[in-house]
Order: sequence, then C-alpha cells, then structure tokens
Amino acid sequence: MAIPLLTYDPSSQNQRVAAYEVPGDEQPRIFTTDNLLSPSDLDVLIEAAYRQIFFHAFAADRETFLESQLRNGQITVRDFIRGLLLSNTFKKSFYDLNNNYRFVEQVIQRVLGRDPYNEREKIAWSIVVATKGIRGFVDEVLNTEEYLNNFGDSTVPYQRRRILPSRAEGELPFNIKSPRYEAYHRAKLGFPQIIWQVEVRRFLPQERKPKAGDPSLFLSMAQSVNATGNTPQRISSFNIDIEKSVPYRQLAGIK
Repeated sequence: MAIPLLTYDPSSQNQRVAAYEVPGDEQPRIFTTDNLLSPSDLDVLIEAAYRQIFFHAFAADRETFLESQLRNGQITVRDFIRGLLLSNTFKKSFYDLNNNYRFVEQVIQRVLGRDPYNEREKIAWSIVVATKGIRGFVDEVLNTEEYLNNFGDSTVPYQRRRILPSRAEGELPFNIKSPRYEAYHRAKLGFPQIIWQVEVRRFLPQERKPKAGDPSLFLSMAQSVNATGNTPQRISSFNIDIEKSVPYRQLAGIK
C-alpha cells in the first residue's frame, strides 16, 4: 500500500499573491506551443526547456528522440519536461549529487517555478521519492493541480513572480540560488581538505630581494644552523668516591 502524500501548509510567496503584472524586459518570457508561428519558434521553446531543467545542455546531453517526438506533435510540452527529468543527464547531475530533500527542492524550483513552502513539504515529497522512485515522484509533481493550472500541457515551466514592480531587485534565479550540488556532495568526496605546507611561501618583488652582503642573508644562515650541545650527565652523589676523586698532593720533604 502506497503512503499518501503528507499534508503541508502553503506559506505566503510572491506567486500566491494576485497582482497586476506590468510587461517589461525583466518579466519572464512564456514559451508555449499555443502560439507557435514558425518551426524556429519551436527550436527556441526546446532551448528554453533545456535551460529550465538542465540550466545548460551540451550536445551530448540533448534528448534528440524526445525533440523529434515534440516536433512531430507526438508528445506535449509536459511530456517533454517529464522526459528531461527522467533522463540520465538530470539523474547524474542532480539526483546522484544530492540527498532526497535537496533533490525535491531542485525539482520543485524547476518544475513548479517556486521555492518549497517549508521543510514539511520537502519531507512529504522525499517520502514519495523513497517509496515510488524518481519516476513516480516526477509523475506526481507533473500531475499536481498547481502545475496544470499554471503551465498545463503546452507551456514550459518558468520561475513565477521573480520580479515585482514594487521592488528594485527581484529574487535570484534558481540556478544561482540552488546550484547542482553543495556541501553534501563535497563531504562525500572528502572535501574540503586542509593542506598544511611545511614552508610558508610569500611573494617578494625582485627589487626587495636581499643582495650579497645584506645582513638578512646572515640572519637566515644563522637560523638555519641547527646547533646542538652535549647532553648533561646525570650522576648521583652516592656513586662518587670522594677519596679517589680528590687528587692527593704530597708535600715536599715529607716521605
């Protein structure tokens, strides 16, 4: 019997507050198949999906089979996002480098376009990862009412309400605020390591280096000399024969 998703209370975030959006250059651009005008627009949409999920996709990371299905209309944008989340690239770049809690945070940010509400939401979704695996977790996130109401089957997810008209600066993008891995993966690899050097190296300009006859050269030479003396002898007074140790002097004329 599968464990149901634990309940959690949503917290107040920007995307939950209704407001009048003023279009501008800083507003997120929405990529959807509902208003495609040319095949090149679909190429831009695919690149936007890679940036949202992978942040950047090299040629070896691209899912050409999924791209072909999307171009031919065999799958929707939501199916394309599902394929990217279940790809080996996403698994190696995010799942293998993080624990379940941080992996849940990464998926919520990239798929739902917001930060997790609280730690209870991370725990609730991490239980789904542990019981149903990555595929079951991805399917449940993409089938949530929140995702369907905001993105549906045809829109690429994006960071919602990152820029507010009343603020001079918006929230940091998720790829900067939450990189692929952090201290958890570095600790698994044994980093950071403190390496102590025997010699402390300092940079000294050429004109400040001592020349022949400089007293500092003699000081460094004297410091390099390891002078060792004789170790003191430990003799007990009970082992000293005073009669034999004190020299006897014979006076002249006395036989």
